[in-house]
Amino acid sequence: MLPLLRAHEDAARAVLPQAAHDYVATGAGDEASLSEATTAWGSLRLRPRVLRDVSTVSTATSVLGVQLPSPVGVAPTAAHAMLHPSGERGTTQGAGAHLVVVSTRSTTPLEDLAPIGPWWLQAYVMRDRSLTADLVQRAAALGASAIVLTGDTPLVPVRTRPGGLTADVTVGLAPHAEGAAEQDPATGLDAIGWLASVSGLPVLVKGVLRADDARDCIAAGAAGIVVSNHGGRQLDRAVATAVALPEVVAAVPDVPVLVDGGLRSGTDVLCALALGAAAVLVGRPVLWALSAGGADGVRDCLAAYDADLAVAMALAGCPTVTDIHRSLLT
Repeated sequence: MLPLLRAHEDAARAVLPQAAHDYVATGAGDEASLSEATTAWGSLRLRPRVLRDVSTVSTATSVLGVQLPSPVGVAPTAAHAMLHPSGERGTTQGAGAHLVVVSTRSTTPLEDLAPIGPWWLQAYVMRDRSLTADLVQRAAALGASAIVLTGDTPLVPVRTRPGGLTADVTVGLAPHAEGAAEQDPATGLDAIGWLASVSGLPVLVKGVLRADDARDCIAAGAAGIVVSNHGGRQLDRAVATAVALPEVVAAVPDVPVLVDGGLRSGTDVLCALALGAAAVLVGRPVLWALSAGGADGVRDCLAAYDADLAVAMALAGCPTVTDIHRSLLT
């Protein structure tokens, strides 16, 4: 783990109320998936190339036509206002030109995030679909360039630590009846095409850990996949994303595949790109950074990832992201 990430986590633990800290930190069940996430990335081994010109290294890349300073983006996470007064606005300001995936469960209305760099909206299909339609249409009007449908959360399981939300996560939604904003457990593959039609934006599906699911999502109209086990917060013992990623990439080679879960260094990012990921998303490290230092903390967190990735790329003989290939890994 990058030292700055550990420092942010320690600082966050010191300043946050216990309930808020535990809400972020917890996993589901015995937290097996949570604990295995970083270990899985750390188990990968590299075969660097030598005598390549790495006098200049660029982490720049693009995903779905969006130019980005690096392949490191911000994963969708809820309730930033319970971690820092600036809430999601602090996160998006700190992220700058990095990709941010804004959560449906944001505690800041989308309209209050502007100005914002490149961003996508994470969406749940709620029991009242009109709430989802309104939200994605607002996002499109405000400049979101894609929708990320979370597919692994038909319901929320019991999580290990007793922390809970201490902020309103429905602030950005239209007025609704009780229960209308809950995730609809009947949501199926047809939701992909529906979201694309109501938003006019490409739709990626997040929470995919299997090749057959990835193929089904693309056949149903998805423009990309996010390999994720929801930070170990849904089905405990779900496979680590470092293990699932190669299978998914091989199944859908013609669309961008992103990955999140346990990436804690530039070397982890390098390994993810070598396995075929187009980009990575980081969740808890950004939340700890926000808690510890607001927008400045988020900016420093992402800068640390970028700097570490640049060093790892140079040492691996890869001056650009396009030079990173599967052959780097044993």
